[in-house]
Amino acid sequence: MIDVAGFAVNTYAYTFSHTAADCLQAFAGSARGLEVMMYPGHAWPDDLDAAARRDLRRLSAATGVPLISLNMPNIDVNVAAAAPGMRAYSIDLVCRVIELAGDLEVPGVVFGPGKQNPLMPAPRQTLLSYFHEAMERFVPAARAAGTRLLAENMPFAFLPDAESLMAALEPYDATEVAVVYDIANAYFHGEDMAEGFKRVASRLALVHVSDTPTDVYLHAPVGAGTLPFAEAAAACRAVDYRGEVMLEIICDQPDNEIPASAEALRGMGWSGFGA
Repeated sequence: MIDVAGFAVNTYAYTFSHTAADCLQAFAGSARGLEVMMYPGHAWPDDLDAAARRDLRRLSAATGVPLISLNMPNIDVNVAAAAPGMRAYSIDLVCRVIELAGDLEVPGVVFGPGKQNPLMPAPRQTLLSYFHEAMERFVPAARAAGTRLLAENMPFAFLPDAESLMAALEPYDATEVAVVYDIANAYFHGEDMAEGFKRVASRLALVHVSDTPTDVYLHAPVGAGTLPFAEAAAACRAVDYRGEVMLEIICDQPDNEIPASAEALRGMGWSGFGA
């Protein structure tokens, strides 16, 4: 058993080495839940037929490790791409992830709002129109699947901060479209996390935790960057957050580095969430 008591775990670090089923077994009796990354060979909609989906759902119940969310790596897709074909592919793939979430009875699907060209970005209204076109597909798909959309703040997205993300989500009901607040993303972007937590509080459904410096973008084990975890924990508590804290730590030795991060976080105010 990998001891991460009190925390949920994102499976990013295991995408090359383990299946989602392997991760459920590894974290049985410890993790409060898993966020499963969508990756071929790890967990991929096209690779999981109806029987495989039933087996994974049953394994989650048997291990006592709920599947909290599914997460499509947003490096691979772009719902705000200039090319219509890329937007169509991205939207279709996310919709297949949403359908998978319904079959697995997973309550949330993490998605990114799309990326802009860093050298010559398209007009903001154009990017917003692409985002809202995607949402016109995502919201009904999530409703049909019985799951919830979880938009994430991402420094490489065209809506990188709490304010711009929340403004773009205004047309949608919070019961259907919520927010994942990633503290490493916020810190790397230069956002005041206390203000960020306040801005997303009305939609806050999940918190991602990892470390990063400000000169290189990482989701590293705690202590490998400069993120002020105690301050971030205080900001999270200030908005009365009661959900899960998800360790989204990408590292070479996850069996050691993820539980070590969990232990460090317990000493910096991150224990007791999700209780």
